[in-house]
Amino acid sequence: MAALVPDDIEAYVERHTTAAPPFLADLAAETRATLTSPQMLSGPVEGRLLETLVFATGARRVLELGTYSGYSALWMAGILPPDGRVVTCELDSDRAEFARAHIAASPYPERIELRIGPALETLERLEGPFDLVFVDADKVSYGAYYEAALPKLAERGLIVVDNTLFGGQVLDPAAAGESAEAIAAFNDRVVADDRVTCVMLTVRDGITLIRRR
Repeated sequence: MAALVPDDIEAYVERHTTAAPPFLADLAAETRATLTSPQMLSGPVEGRLLETLVFATGARRVLELGTYSGYSALWMAGILPPDGRVVTCELDSDRAEFARAHIAASPYPERIELRIGPALETLERLEGPFDLVFVDADKVSYGAYYEAALPKLAERGLIVVDNTLFGGQVLDPAAAGESAEAIAAFNDRVVADDRVTCVMLTVRDGITLIRRR
């Protein structure tokens, strides 16, 4: 997929964003060196954005769909109050074990609960409300995740959805494949949904913020 923002601008933005703490910088480096699909790593700018959204909403309960290496979960956990919790869902057991080890070695192991299995099945078993829901999992299932998460969203809660520009492929999704078509359909669905208000940001690969009306 094409980069949406020129590399020099991305580098400038990162230099002018407060740096990640050392343990998260080390996790990012190990993720890139060890795991497949390192482009799935949120990165320090998006990590700081997630942290800021948790802070600004006063979130105490966070749900994440798509743990990957645990990087974004740890960004969000770090700003929670001591009794706050992130429930993070991961389908791939190898990635989950990688994340679990890094969560255990972090300053915030007691704030993160990692559940392995299909996210929709986990969602069915979870009780809301959640103050913030971060969606960064299987793109084809974005619509299903949205519908499952919305009833569990707190009154002033926020759904944060990653990759909603999908490398620009949403402009011509039929030529790009199933994931691009699913995300384009999701984007159309959300903006037309009179239950919510949304804003799409051109951060990284596109981030959409959704709240109840």
